[in-house]
Amino acid sequence: MARESAAARAERTNAILAALPRIYPDAHCELNHRNPLELLIATILSAQCTDKRVNLVTAELFKKYRTAADFAAAPLADLEEAVKTTGFFRNKAKNIQACCQQLLARHGGEVPRSMDELTALAGAGRKTANVVLGNAFGINVGVVVDTHVARLSQRLGLTRETTPEKIETDLMKLVPQPQWTLFSHWLIWHGRRRCAARQPDCAACELRELCPRVGVS
Repeated sequence: MARESAAARAERTNAILAALPRIYPDAHCELNHRNPLELLIATILSAQCTDKRVNLVTAELFKKYRTAADFAAAPLADLEEAVKTTGFFRNKAKNIQACCQQLLARHGGEVPRSMDELTALAGAGRKTANVVLGNAFGINVGVVVDTHVARLSQRLGLTRETTPEKIETDLMKLVPQPQWTLFSHWLIWHGRRRCAARQPDCAACELRELCPRVGVS
């Protein structure tokens, strides 16, 4: 991709931001949840796993465990078995239990509403905290950078960075803060429905006139 001016990149970003809500007016977090705790648990489970698989697992998991105290007191082997099909299940079960024990000890069993408090919990990095803050509380602290957001932000020429932290920094400069949470949803939906990693459907893509197709042969 040829170098472009900051003004040109900002102009193209604004055009993309104008198009995405028309293309995906119903874009939302596809992890099923009824409250902040369920979203926190589901997001921890979503690492290296599809939302579809997580939703299958949590449909039963959230019937059995309803509060932080329930997860904190559960036999670890039972939690491992319950989340086994999400992959890396031993580590995920250990983190979920430790996280819920920390919620009880530090926050009265409630999910906190700040980046620092969330990232201090077991299993919760910045991406998880952004998911919870943006979707459970409507607080735009940052941009969720998952594999879809990373791939599409590079392909669309919004960043040259390769690490989630640096990609997020670039996106936060380009996208207005009130749209940070939605922007992630729009890119994730576009990545799942149109712009696949290996065979993007460029011919039918609604953003084709705005996309420099970085890395697409």
